[in-house]
Amino acid sequence: MIDDYSSSPDAPPSPCIGVCTIHPKTQWCEGCYRTLDEIAAWWDYTPQQKRVILSKLEDRLTHIMDGI
Repeated sequence: MIDDYSSSPDAPPSPCIGVCTIHPKTQWCEGCYRTLDEIAAWWDYTPQQKRVILSKLEDRLTHIMDGI
């Protein structure tokens, strides 16, 4: 049996907003602030791993807003 964490009722949704451009300096997506590795692995992450990534996104946005 394959675990499907993405369909778990406690799994947070993807933060993707459809603006998929990687910032050359930070290497974060300019839409969701995840790295390419985080984006690629999102559907394989457990709900807890997703929450860890999500907890980093606000700090990344703040970093960008402060001028990188």
